[in-house]
Amino acid sequence: MHSVAIVVPVYRGESTLSALMAEIEPLLQPTSTPRGHVFRVDEVVLVHDCGPDRSDEVIRALAKAHPHVTPVWLSRNFGQHAATLAGIGNTSSEWVATLDEDGQHAPADIALLLDQAIDEQLQLVYGCHQSAAPHAWWRNATSSAAKWVARLIGGAEIGTHTSFRLMLGSHGRSIAAYCGPRIYLDVALRWAIDRTGEVTVSTRPEWREGSGYNLSKLLSHFWSLVLSSGTRPLRIIASIGVLVSFAGFVFAGVVSVRAVVGDYQVAGWASVMVTLLVLGGLMLLALGVVAEYLGALLRAAQGRPLYIVVDDPQSGPMSDRPPT
Repeated sequence: MHSVAIVVPVYRGESTLSALMAEIEPLLQPTSTPRGHVFRVDEVVLVHDCGPDRSDEVIRALAKAHPHVTPVWLSRNFGQHAATLAGIGNTSSEWVATLDEDGQHAPADIALLLDQAIDEQLQLVYGCHQSAAPHAWWRNATSSAAKWVARLIGGAEIGTHTSFRLMLGSHGRSIAAYCGPRIYLDVALRWAIDRTGEVTVSTRPEWREGSGYNLSKLLSHFWSLVLSSGTRPLRIIASIGVLVSFAGFVFAGVVSVRAVVGDYQVAGWASVMVTLLVLGGLMLLALGVVAEYLGALLRAAQGRPLYIVVDDPQSGPMSDRPPT
């Protein structure tokens, strides 16, 4: 039987946590998935991210009523991804599912994600929306545009992702231990995970009025995604610097030769152009070298590990092959 921990970052959950826990409660008993795998939720980690409502009182009440509930108290508001990582780091189950507090996703759909993970031998599975997320049209449009830009910049390190995830616990806890500040969670997860997938799940309207994200927070979220999406922008700058500097040196040679044979009538023009091209090429070449050093510093500052040791795939949660 598979053990699953559910991590819920809590910011404005006063009106939703009790109902969410009521849906999780049946999963505290052994539950069969549609494909015949058996799992049980052994831990429910509620991470209090110091929101503006009385979520803390609800968390205390749930922890008192349910021995499976583990509260995690942050010293201040750190944001959804930091709170999620804090919760992942406080789990011990084979699998870790992350779930929003707003009720958009049904906890029972964890069974669908687990089926896909085991049958396809995936380390990370996302629950994706059947249609557009139940937000305002402008938020869905800007979210899609932001993810497209991030994939363009970050390449393979940014794929399809949502806040409803199921991952191998050993991999998630490793990332929670290493991950540095201002890192987008789904980028960090791909440091340790190379087999990912997605499952279509149903989504529901939020159980509360209004979203916890305003325009300022969404822009900050997007900027974190861009900053942590890899060093491809710096590599592009470095490549442009090398190419332009090479072209500058070649053109400087052409100008010098034409000046010797007398093609230029204006005195001093050739020497000025050669000086500008050589100095411009050297500056761009130096900029490319600086960009490479910045890339190395960025990877170190992000906390990206050199390697991560995990369990033997054939003896851990992935050893549960599809029933025949």
